[in-house]
Amino acid sequence: MIPLISAIILAAGESRRMGKPKQLMPLGKSTILERTVDNFLNSEVYDVIVVVGYKTEEVISLIANRPVAVAVNSAYREGMSTSIVAGLSLISDKVQGVMFALADHPFVDSQTINRLVEAFAAHNKGITIPVYQGKRGHPVIFAIKYKEELLRLKGDIGGREIIKRHPDDVLEVAVDCEGICIDIDTVDSYNSEKSKPR
Repeated sequence: MIPLISAIILAAGESRRMGKPKQLMPLGKSTILERTVDNFLNSEVYDVIVVVGYKTEEVISLIANRPVAVAVNSAYREGMSTSIVAGLSLISDKVQGVMFALADHPFVDSQTINRLVEAFAAHNKGITIPVYQGKRGHPVIFAIKYKEELLRLKGDIGGREIIKRHPDDVLEVAVDCEGICIDIDTVDSYNSEKSKPR
């Protein structure tokens, strides 16, 4: 049986290294954020929550016609932890876990997302992390038992601190998807990745 997993896509950042909001940048026939959102909507996750902050109205208008919930993080300048808290405020009481994804990871395909959900279901580990050629990436699933710990995060940190605290509760899942390690942070990385055939 497929577990109920909420996907929380973190899309609130200012993209300082890029110099402009990368969520809105073109990628193929859509944008970086739209590609990321669609990959999750086409997967087995229970629902999709998008956390917005910087350029809120523009980002919301981009995904307004998609069946996603939107959490507005007005404190996004205080770091990633605030987006995690904002996203968790919208999860259903039914879900067994939350999958945190980054808006600038548009090459994580739906099959890889499904593989993580199914691996989470098949094991009793509380944290599921994809691995490509020995390197950990995103998205990461946390069992709902970690909700309170996630809510206590402060500053510009994500779930990495929790992963460090619970190494024995981590399941690494080998995937054949380089996209789990590709984030588009700079103009150079954007130009390089968008030109590759996929």
